[in-house]
Amino acid sequence: ATFFTGSMLRLRPLARAPRKSRYFSASQMKDEYGAMSDAGDTFEHDGPFTLESGEVLPHAQLRYNTYGSLNPAGTNVLLVNHALTGNSDLASWWGSMLGPTLAFDTDKYFVVSANILGSCYGSTSPTSVDPSTGEPYGKSFPSVSVRDTVKLQGKLLESLGVTSLKSVVGGSFGGMQTLEYLFTGQEFGPETRSAIPIACGSHHTGWQIGISELQRQAIYADPDWAEGEGWDAKKGLEVARQIGMISYRTSQAYEEKFGRGVQGGKIYGSDAEWDVKSYLEYQGRKFLDRFDPITYVKLTEQMDSHDISRGRGEMKAVLNSVKVPTLIVGIDSDVLYPVHEQESLRDGIQGSELVVVNSDAGHDGFLLEQEEVSKNVIRFLESIE
Repeated sequence: ATFFTGSMLRLRPLARAPRKSRYFSASQMKDEYGAMSDAGDTFEHDGPFTLESGEVLPHAQLRYNTYGSLNPAGTNVLLVNHALTGNSDLASWWGSMLGPTLAFDTDKYFVVSANILGSCYGSTSPTSVDPSTGEPYGKSFPSVSVRDTVKLQGKLLESLGVTSLKSVVGGSFGGMQTLEYLFTGQEFGPETRSAIPIACGSHHTGWQIGISELQRQAIYADPDWAEGEGWDAKKGLEVARQIGMISYRTSQAYEEKFGRGVQGGKIYGSDAEWDVKSYLEYQGRKFLDRFDPITYVKLTEQMDSHDISRGRGEMKAVLNSVKVPTLIVGIDSDVLYPVHEQESLRDGIQGSELVVVNSDAGHDGFLLEQEEVSKNVIRFLESIE
């Protein structure tokens, strides 16, 4: 069932019999990502790439994947942006939305998914070799902004023959990139004809910067960060990931799945092996297989740079300058990027629409509630040229 409040559409599930939870498997919470790899094609920027900070990358590359075919005019393009620890392999995180007749319909659209500059999934990052030293950049990797990532992606799109984007879609960090694309036609890159930012706001707030900083402090506290090059600060990265896993979900989700479950029967002191403790430790260890501490620090710093008003004027005027159709999507249980931030986007962007998805999954609902997200993406794309 649905009901409308102004220009906001809220989605509520139909009444149903009590159940444990639709988000969890028998053994653990449902993972937001499938198997992750750096597979794809590589775009190499022609010459040095100057960052917003004034620093220069002598060489900059982006890993990307494409699906479907580009039309002769170069206009049937959907750009789909990934979140903090994602990659350019769209099938590994929004796979149920990709393919013929689906939201990202490969019979109709040329779908592009590009990696973030600074990511360890095939793009120039701290793991890349610094030409001036012949060694990996490591901690010396330059500070990259969200706008830098979008600018380099714009160069990639131009190299593919893209003249305009039918729509740009993304959630969380991907939503931040999506919002930047609302200004690319005025400043650089192909024109953006519509946008679907999901589970994000117009800027990274003190709340979000604080959570990012808490994760970074966990890494800094690892002796291998201060005493070594940083690559071996793995215990710190495990704890950072555990902090993230709390912020991405909800109290209800953790209570339904774990409650006060304990292994071995001991409930006092450090001997208590709480089920939730085992889950968080597992997630931390698992993360080490696909990320490193330095890249994680640098990417969370890049997220903290997010502010679409920087250098463009007062936020109200900046949002009011957006003239293209915009569908904003929020998750009602999201404590990391609360719905009031999406409401502010809706109030500021003329003619925009806000859809709020009902979910127990918190912020990760943008990845886990693919059916509801997909319905609204399809409806919105069908409503615009």
